[in-house]
Amino acid sequence: MSDPKPAATYADAGVSLDAGEEAVRRILPMLRRTHTPGVIADIGGFGGLFELPSGYERPVLVSSTDGVGTKLEVARLADRWDTVGLDLVAMVVDDLVCCGAKPLFFLDYLAVGRLDPDRVELLMSGLVAGCETAGCALVGGEMAEHPGTMDPDALDVAGFAVGVVERDRLITGDAVAPGDSLVGLLSPGLRSNGFSLARSVLIDPDDPAGSLAAPAYADAPAGPSVADELLCPSVIYSPAVMAMLDEAQVNSIAHITGGGLVGNVPRAMPEGTEARLDATTWERPRIVAEIARRGNVAEDELRRVFNLGIGMVVATPDPDVVIAAVRSVGVEGAIIGEVAPADGPPQVRFSSDQ
Repeated sequence: MSDPKPAATYADAGVSLDAGEEAVRRILPMLRRTHTPGVIADIGGFGGLFELPSGYERPVLVSSTDGVGTKLEVARLADRWDTVGLDLVAMVVDDLVCCGAKPLFFLDYLAVGRLDPDRVELLMSGLVAGCETAGCALVGGEMAEHPGTMDPDALDVAGFAVGVVERDRLITGDAVAPGDSLVGLLSPGLRSNGFSLARSVLIDPDDPAGSLAAPAYADAPAGPSVADELLCPSVIYSPAVMAMLDEAQVNSIAHITGGGLVGNVPRAMPEGTEARLDATTWERPRIVAEIARRGNVAEDELRRVFNLGIGMVVATPDPDVVIAAVRSVGVEGAIIGEVAPADGPPQVRFSSDQ
């Protein structure tokens, strides 16, 4: 008779319950820093509890979910995890505020091949910082270890948030009219879109570490590295949007993510209008020009893939008030164009094409 097999354990299968408990122990104090008065229960229950703020007559709840895309691969290759959590918050809450909603609470989902408490702690530090900036509570989430289906150093993260807005203050874009100014909120980096193209141009698959450590620009050998430029943390615009809504008439807000300016600005405009943009009114991040140069990327492709240095576009009859309001919370804005009458569905035209 053969000897019995030794008892199998979860750890033998690749899941470390001890690492999971250690990661939770480390991040709990950080998560509690984000708790606002609406939070009812502490982290650890089966659901996050949040009390709807008082003072709303017809509150509308707005929800959004997103990820960080292949910017995570840059973080993995560079082994730099302290900013991608902030990027995640930006992608999610800055969708909410396009409706005029104030972010209330946030949840995250983290999947890894092997749970490393050090890496989780770094990632969560950025996520917590993002929630603190956005003024929303991190009320829960999930960490899942997937041995055998994900490489040990693989990681993916997604987020979900809920905000609230008064029904009669919803921003739908229907009020946009010819003559409105278009104010762009400036973005110093790529945020979290276009990274598949950026990686293919800037990172040598045979030497990814060397590519990321190299200077981003040949004429600035002591300047930022490729990793520095690609992992530039996203601006979180929700405080700036809340500030402008208190001061100015805002007819629409477009979050410039996948699809760039040409794909996102029309989503916030009605039929019979077009956005006329003057690209000379703002400065593109230098990394965009570097990607275009190294990859011989056409201008039309750049416009469809990257935000070109504009994180949000606001249609308003009060551009100077909007710019002053966002500057009061540390975000720079500029008048980048205007709304004009047009036939058919909304679209974007650049003055350089006319």
